[in-house]
Amino acid sequence: MGNQQYGIDPKILEQYAHEVKEAIDAGVQVAIVIGGGNIFRGVQGVQGGIVDRAQGDYMGMLATVINAMALQGALETLKIKTRLLSAIKMEQICEPFIRRRAIRHLEKGRVVIFGAGTGNPYFTTDTAASLRAVEIEADVILKGTRVDGIYTADPEKDKTATKFDLITFSEVYERGLNVMDLTAITLCQENNLPIMVFDMNQKGNLKKLIQGESVGTLVTHQS
Repeated sequence: MGNQQYGIDPKILEQYAHEVKEAIDAGVQVAIVIGGGNIFRGVQGVQGGIVDRAQGDYMGMLATVINAMALQGALETLKIKTRLLSAIKMEQICEPFIRRRAIRHLEKGRVVIFGAGTGNPYFTTDTAASLRAVEIEADVILKGTRVDGIYTADPEKDKTATKFDLITFSEVYERGLNVMDLTAITLCQENNLPIMVFDMNQKGNLKKLIQGESVGTLVTHQS
Protein backbone atom coordinates (compact mmCIF):
# COMPACT_ATOMS: atom_id res chain seq x y z
CA MET A 1 0.00 0.00 0.00
CA GLY A 2 2.94 2.31 0.63
CA ASN A 3 1.74 5.80 1.54
CA GLN A 4 -1.55 5.30 -0.26
CA GLN A 5 -4.90 4.87 1.50
CA TYR A 6 -5.55 1.57 -0.27
CA GLY A 7 -4.41 -0.56 -3.20
CA ILE A 8 -0.94 -1.43 -4.47
CA ASP A 9 2.01 0.97 -4.61
CA PRO A 10 4.14 0.04 -7.66
CA LYS A 11 7.31 1.32 -5.99
CA ILE A 12 6.82 -0.87 -2.92
CA LEU A 13 5.99 -3.82 -5.14
CA GLU A 14 9.18 -3.31 -7.13
CA GLN A 15 11.22 -2.98 -3.94
CA TYR A 16 9.85 -6.26 -2.56
CA ALA A 17 10.57 -8.02 -5.86
CA HIS A 18 14.20 -6.87 -5.78
CA GLU A 19 14.51 -8.00 -2.14
CA VAL A 20 13.24 -11.46 -3.05
CA LYS A 21 15.61 -11.59 -6.03
CA GLU A 22 18.57 -10.98 -3.72
CA ALA A 23 17.44 -13.94 -1.61
CA ILE A 24 17.12 -16.14 -4.68
CA ASP A 25 20.54 -15.05 -5.94
CA ALA A 26 21.96 -16.09 -2.57
CA GLY A 27 20.72 -19.63 -3.21
CA VAL A 28 17.77 -19.59 -0.83
CA GLN A 29 14.49 -21.34 -1.61
CA VAL A 30 11.67 -18.82 -1.12
CA ALA A 31 7.96 -19.35 -0.54
CA ILE A 32 5.71 -16.38 0.15
CA VAL A 33 2.38 -15.93 1.90
CA ILE A 34 0.89 -12.49 1.37
CA GLY A 35 -1.98 -10.69 3.08
CA GLY A 36 -4.75 -8.64 1.53
CA GLY A 37 -5.42 -5.86 4.02
CA ASN A 38 -4.46 -3.15 1.53
CA ILE A 39 -7.51 -4.18 -0.51
CA PHE A 40 -10.01 -5.69 1.94
CA ARG A 41 -10.02 -7.00 5.49
CA GLY A 42 -12.80 -9.36 6.52
CA VAL A 43 -13.14 -7.65 9.89
CA GLN A 44 -13.87 -4.34 8.15
CA GLY A 45 -16.76 -5.84 6.27
CA VAL A 46 -18.17 -7.34 9.47
CA GLN A 47 -17.81 -4.12 11.48
CA GLY A 48 -19.41 -2.15 8.67
CA GLY A 49 -22.36 -4.50 8.67
CA ILE A 50 -21.78 -5.45 5.03
CA VAL A 51 -21.25 -9.19 5.41
CA ASP A 52 -20.96 -11.90 8.02
CA ARG A 53 -17.57 -13.08 9.24
CA ALA A 54 -17.22 -16.05 6.91
CA GLN A 55 -18.20 -14.04 3.83
CA GLY A 56 -15.83 -11.24 4.83
CA ASP A 57 -12.98 -13.70 5.27
CA TYR A 58 -13.57 -15.18 1.83
CA MET A 59 -13.47 -11.66 0.35
CA GLY A 60 -10.16 -11.12 2.16
CA MET A 61 -8.80 -14.34 0.68
CA LEU A 62 -9.59 -13.11 -2.83
CA ALA A 63 -7.76 -9.87 -1.99
CA THR A 64 -4.63 -11.89 -1.16
CA VAL A 65 -4.78 -13.50 -4.61
CA ILE A 66 -4.82 -10.05 -6.25
CA ASN A 67 -1.69 -9.12 -4.25
CA ALA A 68 -0.09 -12.47 -5.07
CA MET A 69 -0.69 -11.93 -8.79
CA ALA A 70 0.83 -8.45 -8.57
CA LEU A 71 3.92 -9.78 -6.79
CA GLN A 72 4.19 -12.62 -9.28
CA GLY A 73 4.17 -10.12 -12.13
CA ALA A 74 6.83 -7.98 -10.46
CA LEU A 75 9.07 -11.00 -9.87
CA GLU A 76 8.69 -12.26 -13.42
CA THR A 77 9.65 -8.81 -14.69
CA LEU A 78 13.00 -9.54 -13.01
CA LYS A 79 13.17 -12.90 -14.83
CA ILE A 80 12.42 -14.89 -11.69
CA LYS A 81 10.45 -18.08 -12.25
CA THR A 82 7.38 -18.23 -10.04
CA ARG A 83 4.35 -20.35 -9.32
CA LEU A 84 1.17 -19.07 -7.69
CA LEU A 85 -0.73 -21.72 -5.72
CA SER A 86 -4.16 -20.92 -4.33
CA ALA A 87 -6.08 -22.56 -1.50
CA ILE A 88 -9.24 -21.69 -3.45
CA LYS A 89 -9.43 -23.13 -6.95
CA MET A 90 -9.00 -20.54 -9.70
CA GLU A 91 -7.60 -22.62 -12.55
CA GLN A 92 -7.54 -19.76 -15.07
CA ILE A 93 -5.04 -17.73 -13.03
CA CYS A 94 -3.20 -20.06 -10.64
CA GLU A 95 -2.60 -23.65 -9.62
CA PRO A 96 -4.52 -25.27 -6.78
CA PHE A 97 -2.42 -25.81 -3.68
CA ILE A 98 -0.93 -29.30 -3.59
CA ARG A 99 1.81 -29.86 -1.03
CA ARG A 100 4.04 -32.10 -3.14
CA ARG A 101 3.70 -29.80 -6.13
CA ALA A 102 4.75 -26.81 -4.01
CA ILE A 103 7.84 -28.65 -2.78
CA ARG A 104 8.71 -29.70 -6.32
CA HIS A 105 8.48 -26.11 -7.55
CA LEU A 106 10.87 -25.03 -4.79
CA GLU A 107 13.29 -27.81 -5.69
CA LYS A 108 13.32 -26.50 -9.26
CA GLY A 109 14.34 -23.05 -8.04
CA ARG A 110 10.98 -21.33 -8.45
CA VAL A 111 9.54 -18.82 -6.03
CA VAL A 112 6.26 -20.22 -4.72
CA ILE A 113 3.53 -17.75 -3.76
CA PHE A 114 0.65 -19.06 -1.67
CA GLY A 115 -2.63 -17.22 -2.19
CA ALA A 116 -6.08 -17.30 -0.56
CA GLY A 117 -4.81 -17.98 2.95
CA THR A 118 -5.75 -21.42 4.26
CA GLY A 119 -8.88 -21.48 2.08
CA ASN A 120 -11.02 -21.42 5.22
CA PRO A 121 -12.71 -18.55 7.07
CA TYR A 122 -11.73 -17.68 10.67
CA PHE A 123 -8.01 -18.20 9.93
CA THR A 124 -5.54 -15.38 9.33
CA THR A 125 -2.77 -15.20 6.76
CA ASP A 126 -0.37 -15.58 9.72
CA THR A 127 -1.87 -18.99 10.31
CA ALA A 128 -1.67 -19.69 6.58
CA ALA A 129 2.04 -18.80 6.63
CA SER A 130 2.67 -21.11 9.59
CA LEU A 131 0.68 -23.93 8.05
CA ARG A 132 2.36 -23.73 4.65
CA ALA A 133 5.80 -23.39 6.25
CA VAL A 134 5.23 -26.58 8.24
CA GLU A 135 3.88 -28.38 5.17
CA ILE A 136 6.86 -27.55 2.95
CA GLU A 137 9.31 -28.19 5.82
CA ALA A 138 10.66 -24.64 5.81
CA ASP A 139 13.65 -23.79 7.99
CA VAL A 140 12.20 -20.52 9.28
CA ILE A 141 9.32 -18.09 8.86
CA LEU A 142 10.43 -14.57 8.00
CA LYS A 143 7.60 -12.24 9.03
CA GLY A 144 7.99 -8.87 7.32
CA THR A 145 6.34 -6.01 9.23
CA ARG A 146 6.50 -2.23 9.60
CA VAL A 147 8.77 -2.42 12.67
CA ASP A 148 12.25 -3.88 13.12
CA GLY A 149 11.34 -6.66 15.53
CA ILE A 150 9.34 -7.51 18.63
CA TYR A 151 9.09 -4.96 21.43
CA THR A 152 7.76 -4.97 24.99
CA ALA A 153 4.94 -2.76 23.67
CA ASP A 154 3.89 -1.23 20.36
CA PRO A 155 6.88 1.03 19.47
CA GLU A 156 4.65 3.15 17.24
CA LYS A 157 2.57 4.07 20.30
CA ASP A 158 4.94 3.64 23.26
CA LYS A 159 8.32 5.37 22.95
CA THR A 160 9.65 3.55 26.03
CA ALA A 161 9.17 0.12 24.41
CA THR A 162 12.35 -1.95 24.22
CA LYS A 163 13.26 -4.48 21.57
CA PHE A 164 13.97 -8.18 21.99
CA ASP A 165 16.76 -9.70 19.90
CA LEU A 166 15.70 -13.19 20.99
CA ILE A 167 12.52 -14.38 22.69
CA THR A 168 10.93 -17.76 23.36
CA PHE A 169 7.45 -18.87 22.35
CA SER A 170 6.60 -19.13 26.06
CA GLU A 171 7.59 -15.52 26.67
CA VAL A 172 5.44 -14.38 23.75
CA TYR A 173 2.46 -16.12 25.40
CA GLU A 174 3.22 -14.87 28.91
CA ARG A 175 3.73 -11.26 27.85
CA GLY A 176 0.76 -11.28 25.49
CA LEU A 177 2.87 -9.91 22.63
CA ASN A 178 1.21 -9.30 19.29
CA VAL A 179 3.62 -11.23 17.06
CA MET A 180 1.17 -13.47 15.23
CA ASP A 181 -2.24 -14.74 16.25
CA LEU A 182 -2.18 -17.54 18.81
CA THR A 183 -3.13 -20.24 16.31
CA ALA A 184 -0.11 -19.37 14.16
CA ILE A 185 2.24 -19.13 17.14
CA THR A 186 1.04 -22.47 18.55
CA LEU A 187 1.52 -24.19 15.20
CA CYS A 188 5.11 -22.92 15.01
CA GLN A 189 5.84 -23.88 18.60
CA GLU A 190 4.47 -27.40 18.25
CA ASN A 191 6.51 -27.97 15.09
CA ASN A 192 9.70 -26.30 16.37
CA LEU A 193 9.59 -23.74 13.57
CA PRO A 194 11.42 -20.48 14.43
CA ILE A 195 10.01 -17.10 13.45
CA MET A 196 12.13 -14.08 12.51
CA VAL A 197 10.26 -10.77 12.72
CA PHE A 198 11.90 -7.91 10.82
CA ASP A 199 11.21 -4.65 8.98
CA MET A 200 10.54 -5.61 5.36
CA ASN A 201 10.28 -1.96 4.32
CA GLN A 202 13.92 -1.25 5.17
CA LYS A 203 15.79 -1.80 1.93
CA GLY A 204 18.38 -4.59 2.11
CA ASN A 205 17.06 -6.14 5.32
CA LEU A 206 16.10 -9.46 3.76
CA LYS A 207 19.59 -9.91 2.31
CA LYS A 208 21.21 -8.98 5.63
CA LEU A 209 19.01 -11.45 7.44
CA ILE A 210 19.91 -14.25 5.06
CA GLN A 211 23.60 -13.43 5.54
CA GLY A 212 23.17 -13.91 9.29
CA GLU A 213 23.09 -10.30 10.42
CA SER A 214 20.85 -9.33 13.35
CA VAL A 215 18.09 -7.22 11.83
CA GLY A 216 15.04 -8.36 13.78
CA THR A 217 13.80 -10.59 16.57
CA LEU A 218 14.05 -14.38 16.58
CA VAL A 219 11.27 -16.38 18.23
CA THR A 220 12.40 -19.87 19.19
CA HIS A 221 12.17 -22.51 21.92
CA GLN A 222 15.39 -21.51 23.66
CA SER A 223 16.54 -18.10 24.88
